[in-house]
Amino acid sequence: MQYALAILAGLIVGVVFSAIKLPLPAPPTLVGVLGIVGIYLGYRLYEAIVGLF
Repeated sequence: MQYALAILAGLIVGVVFSAIKLPLPAPPTLVGVLGIVGIYLGYRLYEAIVGLF
């Protein structure tokens, strides 16, 4: 359910930003999105490593 709400929120923000002619508040390419995913995974990895000690 959280995933669906997140996608819905993203779609709404995308439509609103497009309607008022603002640039997207996110990377416009898949490479940028993958960079954000990498940052998130690195954050989670650090938390997991610290949790072991």
